[in-house]
Amino acid sequence: MKKRDRTLATHAGNNPKANKGVVNPPVYHASTILYDSVADMRARHKDRFNTVYYGRYGTPTTFALEEAVAALEEADRAVALPSGLAAVAGALLSFVSAGDHILMVDSAYEPTRVFCDNHLKRFGVETTYYDPTIGAGIAELIRPNTKVVYMESPGSHTFEIQDVPAITAAAHAKGCIAILDNTWASPLYFKPYRHGLDLVVHAATKYLVGHSDVMMGIITMREKFFTQVKTQVHGMGFAVGGDDCYLALRGIRTIGARLAQHQQTALTLARWLQARPEVHRVLHPALPDHPTHALWKRDFLGSSGLFGIVLKESSDERVAAMIDGMELFGLGFSWGGYESLMVPTNLTSARTATKWQQPGPTVRIHAGLEDPDDLLEDLARGLDRLRGN
Repeated sequence: MKKRDRTLATHAGNNPKANKGVVNPPVYHASTILYDSVADMRARHKDRFNTVYYGRYGTPTTFALEEAVAALEEADRAVALPSGLAAVAGALLSFVSAGDHILMVDSAYEPTRVFCDNHLKRFGVETTYYDPTIGAGIAELIRPNTKVVYMESPGSHTFEIQDVPAITAAAHAKGCIAILDNTWASPLYFKPYRHGLDLVVHAATKYLVGHSDVMMGIITMREKFFTQVKTQVHGMGFAVGGDDCYLALRGIRTIGARLAQHQQTALTLARWLQARPEVHRVLHPALPDHPTHALWKRDFLGSSGLFGIVLKESSDERVAAMIDGMELFGLGFSWGGYESLMVPTNLTSARTATKWQQPGPTVRIHAGLEDPDDLLEDLARGLDRLRGN
């Protein structure tokens, strides 16, 4: 039978019958693998990406995690990596060589920009940044040597929704690979392969793990790209330990319940902030007044706990006073865990194709799993500090 997301999250990757009835796949710690014979060793080598061959290629714990994420995302295959940035790097390097060109969304995750501007440039790969709202107009930027069109929707910090189907269609018409960072929505709230994507990357550290205790990335893909991607990431030495894979699997089992709460709480906070006099604008694509709300409503199945706000003109000192005094909103990078977070963001230096023009400073908020009323009280006190009260 075809299983729905909550059922897949609960059961995908589990095989109790193969593990003496144990519900959760056991943790395999492995480097050396012993073979029954030379013939067995040679046979496994030929199929080394799909079998237990050597620890770096993966173990049954790794394969269980990859199976679960692929099932949730409606992908054919998945590859686990040791961080979200490793997933970005592995995906891009699987398709580019010296002399190639990629199109990167201007609102990309900052480490993605750093990787393009430093490492890819050093390897002879050119990056052009494009306006996240370009839509089908991306076709005009595609060159003969363009190999990849990379999207992130919504955009990091500014939360623009991209017209993923239109951009993907334009990329495919010119023979380019279309890649999407789907970390914000997770496989539950956006289904990339229904919109034509070739590869998808996740900072699994965020919602897939969900507990702020594991660094991990995931690449999902169509079957035809699996060997190419696996060859690249294995050749770079990327491998994920069994304990981390186990924790990621455990996080996935509750992702349906967690994301529903993150979504509800974030919308509660966002709507409350809209009415505050200190706030110029709330950056949340699920709000009807968001500039790309129509695209979110068309393509997405839900929203997550991460959004931003633009404050009215205020000094850095007042913003710091607001954030430093927070009791429940921690000051720290990353997001997607059970705890709420708040960080100031600087967008003036993170854009090259577009110019960020807003009247005041910006703050990124992650709504955790705390009681929303407690979070609202913490926010109210913080905005009082912002005004100097």
